[in-house]
Amino acid sequence: MSNPKRIILGVTGSIAAYKAAHLTRLMIKKGAEVQVLMTHAATDFIAPLTLSTLSKKPVITDVHSESAWNNHVELGLWADALLIAPASANTLAKLANGLCDNVVSAVYLSARCPVFVAPAMDVDMWRHPATQANIRRLQEHGVHIIPVGHGELASGLIGDGRMAEPEEILDFTEKTLLDLKSRQGSLTGKTALVTAGPTHEALDPVRFIGNHSSGKMGIAIAQELANRGADVRLVLGPGTTSPPEDKRITVVRVRSAQEMYDACEPAFEPSDIVVLAAAVADYRPAEVSDVKIKKKDTDMNIALVRTIDIAATLGKRKRKGQVFVGFALETNDEEAHALGKLERKNFDFIVLNSMRDAGAGFGHDTNKITILHRSGQRKEYPLKSKTSVAADIVDEIQAT
Repeated sequence: MSNPKRIILGVTGSIAAYKAAHLTRLMIKKGAEVQVLMTHAATDFIAPLTLSTLSKKPVITDVHSESAWNNHVELGLWADALLIAPASANTLAKLANGLCDNVVSAVYLSARCPVFVAPAMDVDMWRHPATQANIRRLQEHGVHIIPVGHGELASGLIGDGRMAEPEEILDFTEKTLLDLKSRQGSLTGKTALVTAGPTHEALDPVRFIGNHSSGKMGIAIAQELANRGADVRLVLGPGTTSPPEDKRITVVRVRSAQEMYDACEPAFEPSDIVVLAAAVADYRPAEVSDVKIKKKDTDMNIALVRTIDIAATLGKRKRKGQVFVGFALETNDEEAHALGKLERKNFDFIVLNSMRDAGAGFGHDTNKITILHRSGQRKEYPLKSKTSVAADIVDEIQAT
């Protein structure tokens, strides 16, 4: 690598395991210290002796042996990066679901460093919805997926699923680690305010008016800001998504739009960055019963009144040097509605996603966004995990 790194290379059961020898040699030549882990299935394809000779370290194939306990927790803390190459379909499924029956998956669950996987399998296995769901889940967990290659496979079929070549794997890993290092601490000393999730506007002690927001997008943004060194205040509406456990993130739980505004108002002016990702209810019941409303034989009419417009109210107080970001989830005339909201609320830029895009919107672990600036600049992104989308949004914040 560009400077010596401690790399764990996990090798799993795939015909592509033979490439691990070349990959190990490339990393050693770059100055990395490499510790190889192998599943038992991997040893059917390449001998541990080959990789131990190249890495100059004993290869670990078990969490424990007759002579020693191989501490997966210590290994997870030791490494600067964990690279699993090849990663079989079976291994991807284990990692995505937290199964821990070999040394590679045990170290993965203990790793605090960046994790990279280079999938390797036949085309139909790669395309299977279960495999693709596991890939999406791993991306949501922050795992870096090295793109598979296209070509002739061990089955004789032609298609996607080939493990990337060792040079490509090394290049991807180096560039990603350098990018992560450049981001690390880039927002140290900055304060950020982020809203996330829905609001629930009570009708009675049991019922409410709300929406399907999970809060995942806003939580991912808060985590990305904290990862870069910012002190974050996360104002989180009700829901089942757990907030991050990070000492740089202060979580304030709220339910209604008024509670969300009350939590944001004192934090707005001191914040260098404000991201309003919450899906705030526009209306609330005019009257709230203090007892459960009973069903009757007649229809029921509910009078609604406007909730406070948090974005517009805070936008009037936007100060110089403050970056103010909003979200627009639309179902039709998407850009026109988003641009109108951008102007009315005084945002620096707005993040647009459409309910018509598969995999975007509420409840998904992925999102597809377009960023619209007041200057007229427009940036469109492909469907990505919400973790990756959060990184794109924070990149844009830092460039604004």
